[in-house]
Amino acid sequence: MIPYWRLSGYYFFYFAFVGAFSPYFSLYLQSVGSTAAQIAVLMSLMSVMRMLAPALWGALADRLGVRMPIVRLSALLSMLGFAGFLVSDAYAALFASMAFLAFFWSAALPLVEALTFAHLEGQSGRYGNIRVWGSVGFILAVLGLGYLLDDLPIRTVLWVTLATLGGILACALVIPEAGRPAHTAPHRPLGTILRRPEVRSLLLACFFMSAAHGALYVFYSVHLVEHGYSKTLVGWMWTLGVIAEIAVFMGMPQLLRAFSLRGILVFSFAAAILRFLLIGWAADSLALLLFAQVLHGATFGAYHAAAVVAVNEWFGTQHQARGQALYGSISFGAGGMMGGVLSGYTWDWIGSAWTYSLGAVFALIGLLVLIGGWREPSADERV
Repeated sequence: MIPYWRLSGYYFFYFAFVGAFSPYFSLYLQSVGSTAAQIAVLMSLMSVMRMLAPALWGALADRLGVRMPIVRLSALLSMLGFAGFLVSDAYAALFASMAFLAFFWSAALPLVEALTFAHLEGQSGRYGNIRVWGSVGFILAVLGLGYLLDDLPIRTVLWVTLATLGGILACALVIPEAGRPAHTAPHRPLGTILRRPEVRSLLLACFFMSAAHGALYVFYSVHLVEHGYSKTLVGWMWTLGVIAEIAVFMGMPQLLRAFSLRGILVFSFAAAILRFLLIGWAADSLALLLFAQVLHGATFGAYHAAAVVAVNEWFGTQHQARGQALYGSISFGAGGMMGGVLSGYTWDWIGSAWTYSLGAVFALIGLLVLIGGWREPSADERV
């Protein structure tokens, strides 16, 4: 029996936290006097810890043979770390709280991804039907909080976000551990897998895709507000992107039957180039911004679903947790950190349009890496 609703509930609250935190916490930091560079550093601590923590926790989970005790501990300590924001608005205190929160919060998702595939037992096409509830949680959080912030003080962000962390903990307590299937394939050292050109090219391309999204996750809400859009509309813009993401997740089984993983990823990177150019240079056109948000279905939805399926297939049961942790660390961790921190310095230096153009350049580099390093097998090789 697949614990569908318990897994879905975890994804719901996990991404409800993202929906409350990512779009609005930068506005909160701005309200307490943080500079653009300080905001970028603080927000990028999430990426820094996603670069360091998942590999540590993934290796520990593979060694111990269990995941859920680590997931539960990370949920509890994430709440404790976030509670520090309620105590002080001083930059040093904000930095310490963010680092503590990020280290433990970032430990969980790669383990839950591996756990989900273990529960699915080869039915990887159903991943999207579970993961889609994360998108639903994101929508409800980002849209609901956007409406609240038009009437309530910005500090409301803290209480709503803390409540979502409580939901994560509640769901983590009821998700069962998944049994590990017997290894049916010969043992392959992790280094052998990492030396495959398609594996290396995907991980490097994912680094650049996350770097391309750095300015989006740090400054998109600020970008819209500075162009005269209301916080309610900000919430709707984030919601539109996630609705597109939901549509892709729901249709992922059909997409995987119709197209190769490589083909889906190539399209996603090409869409990212166009998306970030539109966000940067067409911010005064609501119609073009709406179209750019629809592209989120490709630049995150299709991209992420295809990437985690590829990692699941390539790393197998022997290195599943470490494979997902490497994907998260290299992409959302290292790539997100570079893109986020860099955007904090370019935002005031060259402006928002050129900052998002830099994101388009990162997406282009990722596309070239992917095309050059991941070669589709020929018809003779597939026989």
